[in-house]
Amino acid sequence: MAPGADGFGVPATVGQWIDAPARLGPHRPAIVAAERTVTYGELDAWADRLARALLARGLAPGDRVATLTENSVEHVVVLFACARAGLILAPLNWHLSDDELSTQLALFAPALVLVSAARWDERVRGALAAAGPEPLEEFVAGASPPEGEPLAAPDGEAGLLLIATSGTTGTPKGALLTHRTCYWTNASLHAVMPIGPEDVVLSLLPQYHVGGWNIQTLLAWSQGATVVLEPAFDPGTVLEVIQRRRVTAMMGVPTMYVMLAEHPDFERADLSSLRAALVGGAAMPCATRERWAQRGVAMALGYGLTEAGPNTLILPPGQDAAHAGSVGEPYPYVEVALRDPLDGRLVEGAGRGEIVVRGPNLFAGYWRDPAATAAAVHDGWLRTGDIAERDADGYYRISGRTKEMFVSGGENVFPVEIERVLSEHPAVADVAVVSAPDARWGEVGVAYVVPHRDVTVEPEALVAFCREHLAHFKVPQRIVVTDELPRTPVGKIDKRFLARRAEEGGGAPG
Repeated sequence: MAPGADGFGVPATVGQWIDAPARLGPHRPAIVAAERTVTYGELDAWADRLARALLARGLAPGDRVATLTENSVEHVVVLFACARAGLILAPLNWHLSDDELSTQLALFAPALVLVSAARWDERVRGALAAAGPEPLEEFVAGASPPEGEPLAAPDGEAGLLLIATSGTTGTPKGALLTHRTCYWTNASLHAVMPIGPEDVVLSLLPQYHVGGWNIQTLLAWSQGATVVLEPAFDPGTVLEVIQRRRVTAMMGVPTMYVMLAEHPDFERADLSSLRAALVGGAAMPCATRERWAQRGVAMALGYGLTEAGPNTLILPPGQDAAHAGSVGEPYPYVEVALRDPLDGRLVEGAGRGEIVVRGPNLFAGYWRDPAATAAAVHDGWLRTGDIAERDADGYYRISGRTKEMFVSGGENVFPVEIERVLSEHPAVADVAVVSAPDARWGEVGVAYVVPHRDVTVEPEALVAFCREHLAHFKVPQRIVVTDELPRTPVGKIDKRFLARRAEEGGGAPG
């Protein structure tokens, strides 16, 4: 057990997290997927068999197992088997193009590639042909391990998850998360929003994303709770599952909560079981938070990034009114500071600067990329690239990204400031702001706005609203009203696409 995480009480390595739940409650449900249920006893035995089979096949600790799959029972078994065998799970994003998949495979060099039946098509076979992919479900079900002594647990510093991330650079990198990373990330979450054996956690984020594992789901299994897996996000299905399964905890990106709130069944859905709704990945529109609050669900707002495990800042449920616009204060066991972008010094007290993070939750570095790791981590501090303001009480408010900032008429402008104002307009459901070249000002803001369903809004009215609340150089020169915003597979707004549209002078993304 790792020291210091009072109340967490689990082993230091993730493979052993289901040992106690399997021993104390072998017949309790660990995973529910559609009408399929896997108990803790079954999950424990299955993971042990697969771990032994992987080692017997010739894989050695530190080898990578790449997967291309939706959220599934088999994928969970592979994760725990890798954790017990000292292997590294490298989940691939099945939305990627052939070229992108090939690039990631060349970087990760996996010893084994497993592909689910749902992702086994001509395109995938073409992209993965050289890697010799094998069917996930058949491989996991057919693993025949040799008998042997109990497996030795890997070291806490051993790699467990290799998550592809490109940030705003577009250059693919692999963030290596260790057992230590996962331990302290989940210990901090448990200290703020604890999960117990009676909880039912709804897992919506894809398992190729760090949030698919390290926000609530791994914590739930460590505590003997039940995890309901959804292979894809459908608002109507999610509302029905919350009612039928009596879901108590869930995590999603703002887009998911917006779509759920806009669904025709939202007002009559029974949400009374839901006590821990966590949101992260982007700013939550004020109107959406209010709609959930009216249904009796208080949101916890969070901020994080893959390289930090991801949990970094948290605003627990019920504190939004007292700290409007804030994403909270640091999680336990996580140290957060502001770095002056000009002189590199740490900002004391209330102030503004780049968020930097340190603590046992940090990743081990970028896979086989020491230069990128050195650029990201200085003196133990992880540079996030995000600009924030910290108030006198120690609460943080995101102001923008260093790489998203643009200069208009000599003034620095952070898109998130404009987005925050527009999101307060009662007609606005979602918004994204990017920059576009301008002959007079150098760069100007272009806002893409999605109105609430059945609501009409004129761009001129939104410009006037911005003028009331923003300095003149921050007011977008152009506002485009659109039915939806382009999204990445995780649900984040695809600002690269919007920036290209804005530069071309295009209107609503099509």
